[in-house]
Amino acid sequence: MKVITLRLKYLAVAAVFMILLAAGAVSAKAAGAEEVWWSAARSLPIYSVERTDNKVAISFDCAWGTEHTDAILKNLEAAKVRATFFMVEFWTKKYPDYVKKLDAAGHEIGTHSATHSYMSKLSEGEIEAELQSSSAAITAVTGKPVTLFRPPYGDYNNTLIDTSNKMGLYPIQWDVDSLDWKDLSAGDIAARIVERVKSGSIILCHNNGLHTAEALPIIFDTLRARGFEFVPIGELIYRENYSIDGTGRQFLKNG
Repeated sequence: MKVITLRLKYLAVAAVFMILLAAGAVSAKAAGAEEVWWSAARSLPIYSVERTDNKVAISFDCAWGTEHTDAILKNLEAAKVRATFFMVEFWTKKYPDYVKKLDAAGHEIGTHSATHSYMSKLSEGEIEAELQSSSAAITAVTGKPVTLFRPPYGDYNNTLIDTSNKMGLYPIQWDVDSLDWKDLSAGDIAARIVERVKSGSIILCHNNGLHTAEALPIIFDTLRARGFEFVPIGELIYRENYSIDGTGRQFLKNG
């Protein structure tokens, strides 16, 4: 009976551990190593960055059309804000003049895949092909290497994140969603953003949002008045010696 009782206790402890692990609430610390928080054993993209300098980044996904892109560029220029644009390969090839325009204005360009598919459903080889061809399409226009990748729909799995990292592409999500694709008013878009931004935030917008351009002056003026500074994502994230916690927040390791 004693053996059975001990086994039952062990199974109960193991069950609790697995529940906590699935909830992202278990940490492990190796001797001399930094503490790591596990999130259901998932590989995670960068949702935000732990910073104390109030730097934030605004980004725009480019997949459909350009009707409102010039207005966005005009407001970015007026506010002297450099942003990050993630573009799908078919958008890149359809609008090379806009790719050149974005690059010439000093904005950062990353890949948003080749076909804007749910990439968690792809094999590693298919993922590599998407990232290689979409990055090459951008480089063919700008002459610059691509180092950032945003998964379409925010959809990802371990294979996608691990493959992206292996290829030297930092996978980027966001922690502030404008929902501008829902055709919200400029005031609603701005309110959603300014209420949620914190130091190290990554803001998601779209280049063809109906009222996105109108919201930008409100966003920039309000957040700057609160002490925030806008930089491209490539200048917000840490490129080495970092860790990512269970929420996707990137931290610079000490030492």
